Amino acid sequence: MRYRDRAEAGRDLAAALAGPSGEGRLPDPVVLALPRGGVPVAAEVARRLRAPLDVLVVRKIGAPHHEEYGIGAITGDDPPLLDRTALLRLGVGEDDLAGAVERERRELRRRERRYRQGRPAPEVRGRTVIVVDDGLATGCTARAALRHVRGRGPARTVLAVPVGAPDSLDALAAEADLVVCPYRPAVFQAVGQWYDDFAQLTDADVLDALRGA
Repeated sequence: MRYRDRAEAGRDLAAALAGPSGEGRLPDPVVLALPRGGVPVAAEVARRLRAPLDVLVVRKIGAPHHEEYGIGAITGDDPPLLDRTALLRLGVGEDDLAGAVERERRELRRRERRYRQGRPAPEVRGRTVIVVDDGLATGCTARAALRHVRGRGPARTVLAVPVGAPDSLDALAAEADLVVCPYRPAVFQAVGQWYDDFAQLTDADVLDALRGA
């Protein structure tokens, strides 16, 4: 199974969330997308659920000299959420990541300003918050997002992704009230392998999706 693009993945995910088994479990929903890739997926979910859509900017912290290998993440003003096991395995200390954390914090702020354009962050207290991304590999960014949301007093937190690594999904079960993922392939290397079109998105693509929603 492969998705044609993120829009198709979003429709599949929306159907899983809004199907018969989902009746009554998503009261007063608000959909928060992890940009950039999660935004077109979340737009389909928000449309199906008739829910407001906004972004929750999370930035991955990469290992020194191997930036694609995520060993932590940051969001909002929260302190970095780090994978302690990975730090020990790589022989990396928190001080070694200070430069990377500062760079990612600056980029996080830039994206928040660009995507929100003066809007405040949505009020989530007492609501069902659905955190959406285009897939789940290690889960470091999703974990940071869910912990950030939980600190803002929602009634219920939902992690929703079209495809994800089974072990990572299981590890995040304790972070959300509900985890929804229609496709959990046994062999999982990267999110992009499950899409025919997995093109990198731009800030303009994110803004277009938000306006459309």
